[in-house]
Amino acid sequence: MAGVLWCTRWRAEAGKFSRVVLVFVHPSANFMGHYALSTMAELGVDAVGVSTRYLNNESTLLLENCVLDLGSIVRHLKSEGYERVVLVGNSGGGSLVPLYQSEAEDPSITAPPGGGAPDLTKADLPPADGLILLMAHPGRSIVLTEKLDPAIRNEADPFDRDPELDMFDPANGPPYSAEFLKRFRTAQIARNDRITDWALSRLTDVMERTKGKVHDLPFVVHGTVADPRNLDLSLDPSDRKATTHWGEPYTANLIPASLGHYTSLRSWLSQWSNRCSNGDGPKCLKRVSVPVHVIYGTADPGCYPSYARLFFDAIPHDRKQLTAVKGGNHYLSDQPEQKRFACQVMADWSQALT
Repeated sequence: MAGVLWCTRWRAEAGKFSRVVLVFVHPSANFMGHYALSTMAELGVDAVGVSTRYLNNESTLLLENCVLDLGSIVRHLKSEGYERVVLVGNSGGGSLVPLYQSEAEDPSITAPPGGGAPDLTKADLPPADGLILLMAHPGRSIVLTEKLDPAIRNEADPFDRDPELDMFDPANGPPYSAEFLKRFRTAQIARNDRITDWALSRLTDVMERTKGKVHDLPFVVHGTVADPRNLDLSLDPSDRKATTHWGEPYTANLIPASLGHYTSLRSWLSQWSNRCSNGDGPKCLKRVSVPVHVIYGTADPGCYPSYARLFFDAIPHDRKQLTAVKGGNHYLSDQPEQKRFACQVMADWSQALT
């Protein structure tokens, strides 16, 4: 069961519902003030910015609970009389939206990877009528693995480093050799798997030690923004600059404000584990039958053109569209022309749904 979910709605016409409503979604970010809401209303489409129960707090987030939260929102909007409900997965919402729709159309998840509730096969999730993936990445477990610093040898000390795997050591690049990148990516997966193995073992130990009274424990993950693409622009080329969503790469890799540093055993397994998470967006899209529109910014520092293509190629039908926002950054910050273009594309596409 979800608690109180906070949302904001911008209406195209006061006192009336438009035929279509767009719902802007992220697992933990506050989208109640999303940049597109007012513009969508100006373009004739009601728009809703939603929060999940994990508003601004991803440390104990379970993707499966986020699916339940989206279900309650879609159900409410359909009960109000909207003909079409379109889910817009922005950034991290780009994997949550396909996860939701795949479970609404063909429920298969009986428990989160760490066990316990919820059982999504019993959730009665109403399907959405279309999906938009906006400046999206393929999944929290995927993107974290691709950014996980493999040079860290001691999980308690980010400065205990293997120099042969250190992307911030000028001896290794940029530019980075193919041989270095192969070792780097292999070591990233290995580190994610080591943390997963530890989390599974620790979870069993906690349950046994507390006789089931304690179901989870917190922990810290160091070095979570180490992606060679943020320094070597020849990799996955686009219009982006050599930076990250959180600023200069070396600093972003270590500061508390960046990706996934604070988590719990169960949350790691649900959203960050490369092996266990259900949040693989492209994989989920293969089970989706509704129309899908993939929109990406060519100057996005963290959601690359290859991510958009990965999504697009995974869609198993021909009711799909791929659109580039030329020069667009991740949240179209200080980019009024790109913002208007993206919103117009979303309005036109969603209003054409039959």
